[in-house]
Amino acid sequence: MRCSLALIVSALVALAGTTAHAADPSLALPPFSPAYEPTNVDERGLWMQTDEIERRLRDSHLRIRDGNLERYLLGVLCREVGQERCAGVRVYAIEDPQFNASMMPNGAMQVQSGLLLRVRNEGELAAVLGHEFAHFELRHGLNGFKNRRTGSDVMAWISVLGGITNTPTGSTQLSIAGSIFKFNRDQETAADMLGLKYTAQSGYPAHSASEIWQSLMAEQEATARGRKLKANQHFTAGFFDTHPTSLSRSVYLAEAADKMPAGGDSRTQELQAALAPYLPRFLSAQNKLNDFGGTDYILSNLAARGGWTPDLLFARGELYRARANPRDLQLASQFYRDAKAAGYTGAELDRNLGLALIRNGQVDEGRVALSAYLTEAPDASDAAIIHTLMAN
Repeated sequence: MRCSLALIVSALVALAGTTAHAADPSLALPPFSPAYEPTNVDERGLWMQTDEIERRLRDSHLRIRDGNLERYLLGVLCREVGQERCAGVRVYAIEDPQFNASMMPNGAMQVQSGLLLRVRNEGELAAVLGHEFAHFELRHGLNGFKNRRTGSDVMAWISVLGGITNTPTGSTQLSIAGSIFKFNRDQETAADMLGLKYTAQSGYPAHSASEIWQSLMAEQEATARGRKLKANQHFTAGFFDTHPTSLSRSVYLAEAADKMPAGGDSRTQELQAALAPYLPRFLSAQNKLNDFGGTDYILSNLAARGGWTPDLLFARGELYRARANPRDLQLASQFYRDAKAAGYTGAELDRNLGLALIRNGQVDEGRVALSAYLTEAPDASDAAIIHTLMAN
């Protein structure tokens, strides 16, 4: 009886929250039309282009093909926007270390591995996917195409007329170009605000979206420090910027989230479990960006959630070995040893440990590590090179 009463109370609380959402017009979602059909020649041409792009995505060698990650991403999107809205979406997971996701007018969504490496929980991931879906629901890809097409045509005609009449047209063309980029910024803001409504309906934490931009700004500052540059945060959007600044987005998203239900579980563990099989690949690609400060920030963020795992320790060893200052090489060697002690089993650890030791002047220790590598991987493609290095 006590258990039943608790269930009843929980149900009433959930129902009250749903009713509150429904009663609050600011949280109401717009009517949704699941299948938009092109209505004229231009739109049909755009659909043909996006269908071709989707075919290339589907067949790309960069696509993560086991299906598990794409099913997970679609599940997160459906939790964020609802089953009806996500029913016709196709999600493609692409191995690319840059932070990005996008959605085409035909319902195909691309999610890059750099985004997955940077979001700190499922709520943040859902907020990004919801933002991209908002572009789709608001027909921004289609409207943007029409706006750019119209603006480009007007600028072309102004140029022709200016040539005929010998009249300067530069300022007029610049004004039209500015309106095109402002249109893009307005679209981004509209997608942000509709995305917040999805979050309010989904139960993810309301501040997930603003926290993404705060983290990205912190990463940019870490990148600047790593390159010994002055951190330069954008406070106002430039004339030709297509997006609001990270700072302005974090502020207006946080202010709007303050007025919404706080939300619940950010589902950090679910995100970690879904990404675990792919994490070594994503970390390796990130290390190749030659961004010491930003990559170290990402690794520390990941470790803050689940501790310094073998994969993270190995990736940190790779990061420090690549920068290769004398102290970096010493630290890299220690990170490799820590990774091995924590359970890292890849043979490449002994090879890279040996290379770091030899480069740091610890030749005898380096040869021992390289010998261990050759014992573990006698048929490795670089075995002959390693044998030569050990003989010198």
